Amino acid sequence: MPEPAIIFPADPLNPRRPDPHFAWEARKLRELGGDHYLVDHDALLAGDAAEAVRRVPRDRGPLWYRGWMIPSADYAGLARALADRGVNLLTSPAGYASAHELPGWYDVFEGATPASSWIPLSPTAGGTGPGPGPGAEQLAAAVARLGGHGPAIVKDYVKSRKHEWDEACYVPELSDLDAVGRVVARFVELQGEFLAGGVVLRRYEEFARAGGRGPADGPAHGRAPGGGSGGASGGGGAVGRTEVGTEAGRDGERAVEARVWWLDGEPVLIGPHPDAPGQTSDPDLTGVSPLVRSLGCRFITTDLACRADGSGWRVVEVGDGQVSDLPRGIDASGLLAALLAA
Repeated sequence: MPEPAIIFPADPLNPRRPDPHFAWEARKLRELGGDHYLVDHDALLAGDAAEAVRRVPRDRGPLWYRGWMIPSADYAGLARALADRGVNLLTSPAGYASAHELPGWYDVFEGATPASSWIPLSPTAGGTGPGPGPGAEQLAAAVARLGGHGPAIVKDYVKSRKHEWDEACYVPELSDLDAVGRVVARFVELQGEFLAGGVVLRRYEEFARAGGRGPADGPAHGRAPGGGSGGASGGGGAVGRTEVGTEAGRDGERAVEARVWWLDGEPVLIGPHPDAPGQTSDPDLTGVSPLVRSLGCRFITTDLACRADGSGWRVVEVGDGQVSDLPRGIDASGLLAALLAA
């Protein structure tokens, strides 16, 4: 069997080369002797998966995807289109959804990550995205599941809107149900057709800042390039998991955070979060490793942040490794080599 190759999104302006955001990964892959192929991300999101994978050779062998975030339903379409060409993705659609969407991984990591409660939203009749936001009774029940009081943040299954912190992300006090309703309604409105899965209420926790001067004022959620993951403005072009970065404090200092890349249950790369590529940290993985193995997904990331009170590291977010962004300047040789050898 041939060694795995990697598929990247094509440059929309020149479909014969990788999207500029991933060009450096493609170059590094070639230096390691690996192969890559290109897919049309726009065609995939438009529902034409067969056209999206037209440039992938038939019967090529196993593939990893590295690229922009893909809704779980579209990822399943990508897998089917590739299977029709005799090619299989090494991350199954079920595995992708488990790592990509909070309800898929939360039960495994409960206790090691901020407490969360979520409300699924049904798609609109036209299928362009979730319908109206949750009602007052649904929100009250979700608040009750979190204990009924204290601060929280609002997100969907994969994204928050940290850059509209007071407007569409942060709830100072869950017992103020009117405030919860306002923030959730605004979040749903701004996410629009890009809202993923449903609404999540997530306990706000304070994390140590890089400068060591106390807790970070922002949440453990950030944004993905192009408007996606974490605190982004929703959008189809989000790179996986740049979202879920930790918000900087109001004095501009970020929380102490690390991104760990796992392949088959083992950490293969530990580095900074892409939103703070110059930050270094040494997270304790003792409690995280068995949870990653229990989740059972082949290729994932965990974003970890250190609590402000010094009581240890918390799992801020879990993501599918195929759509998790790499910080600029990091040496990804070991990660890419591990994917080629998987």
